[in-house]
Amino acid sequence: MTAAEGRFYITTPIYYPNGEPHLGHIYTTLCADTLARYHRLQGTRVHFLTGTDEHGIKMVKTAADLNVEPGALAEKMSASFRSTFDALHVTYDDYIRTSEPRHKDRVQEVVRRLQAKGDIYLGAYQGWYDEGQEEFVTETEAKAHEFKSVISGRPLTRYSEPTYFFRLSKYVPEVIKYIEANPAFIRPESRRNEVLSKLRMGVEDLSISRASLKWGIAMPDDPEHVVYVWIDALSNYITAIGLPEIAGTPADPRADLWPVNVHLLGKEILWFHAVYWPAMLMALGMPLPQTLFAHGWWTSEGRKMSKTMGNFIDLAKIHELTTKYGQETLRFHLLRVAPFGTDMDFNQADFVRSYSELGNVLGNLLNRVINMIGKYREGKLPAIGVSEDVADGPVVKAIAELPAKLGAAYAALELQSAATLALDVCRVANTYVDATRPFSLAKDPAQAARLDTILHLTAQAVRASLAAMLPILPEKAAQGLRQLGVSVEGRTLTELIATPIPVGQLLGPAEVLFPRVDEPAK
Repeated sequence: MTAAEGRFYITTPIYYPNGEPHLGHIYTTLCADTLARYHRLQGTRVHFLTGTDEHGIKMVKTAADLNVEPGALAEKMSASFRSTFDALHVTYDDYIRTSEPRHKDRVQEVVRRLQAKGDIYLGAYQGWYDEGQEEFVTETEAKAHEFKSVISGRPLTRYSEPTYFFRLSKYVPEVIKYIEANPAFIRPESRRNEVLSKLRMGVEDLSISRASLKWGIAMPDDPEHVVYVWIDALSNYITAIGLPEIAGTPADPRADLWPVNVHLLGKEILWFHAVYWPAMLMALGMPLPQTLFAHGWWTSEGRKMSKTMGNFIDLAKIHELTTKYGQETLRFHLLRVAPFGTDMDFNQADFVRSYSELGNVLGNLLNRVINMIGKYREGKLPAIGVSEDVADGPVVKAIAELPAKLGAAYAALELQSAATLALDVCRVANTYVDATRPFSLAKDPAQAARLDTILHLTAQAVRASLAAMLPILPEKAAQGLRQLGVSVEGRTLTELIATPIPVGQLLGPAEVLFPRVDEPAK
């Protein structure tokens, strides 16, 4: 996804902090972080927002089970999310909490503006409710799924009370028209088709308040009701950047970031983002997001994650893996495991293979070229000497094509390709070294010019590959580039990939980027 007007605004969903963060939260956040890092490396003004959604029934019930106040639970769990992201070196620019005054004040302003337009009215609701999703379910849908949640499988709750409604049905035709006219608005395409199909079946007005719930943001002029989740939570994307403006308060310099470039989210909350959110923005007269990208769900070892079955990927498991293999292996593996947008399976053996792949392909090529240049050319990069088009061509082509391919992958949000393109260049270069046998050429002084070419092209291949991996392996890639005498500071990613190491550059010493990790025998 390209950055519009020199800026790139990306968000994760704000996470529900009624428990510790787990693999799903970390995956979404690391994907967003990779995109943010890529665009920063391209010299773009980036704003990366994440945070926690702290109101609602689930928080109240979990707090009651733990015999604490909802606010105390929110404080503790929000801190856990933030510290987890910090430990994983997530480069978020802002962390929003829905319990913050800056959010509360602007949510009430959103409601006031919708009320002024006549798009909110007081009514009553009676029907089925999915507590896990915090969503009302029609009688037809409830029957079709045996009165159980489509997402969690838990029984639906019968619910009845006065509530304020947003006139969602008024905006549905406009939402459908917008989705149809903007193919990039909802991605992947399969999710877009699902949303359109459900929309065409008809949508009722949306309940946006609770009289029975006291933990939340009070409705303006009616403190007996609190604003419910889908106005409260969804509004974070604008409240965090100072929108809507409130009379008498200073303008936020970040307000020009809207509309957002990418809302990154799990597919289970796509409906709310693809229907409720655009309808609210239309009612507010605000531009719609550029792209909603809904990724898939995780299983573990081929089964649904379960603490009972022992295959749940929680913080303890993630800490164990990152301690042993490094946190950047986690970043790489989560991106490479499946095409972005599909469902994924976390398999520990595959995770270990990702580490081995980084070591055997990228790390091995770096060590080979530095050691050979150190041994045969006193550590200084030689100039190209004798070329052989047939042998050299694949490496030259792979290096030349990498910037455009990488840019296209990030623009299309194809994160698996973004993670593997650099390794593909390394594979070409490793094959090139194996085929040309520089260690044999080094024995023959008459082949010195040919050896120079092989060493030069191999060094440029690993340089381009390491640069391409900077958004995914920020520390390891920078460490590898330093071994080649390449500084990252003050240079865009495109420049780093396309600018050759100068002839005569002193390389090394070689350091192992991915040390061997012994696995226990099975």
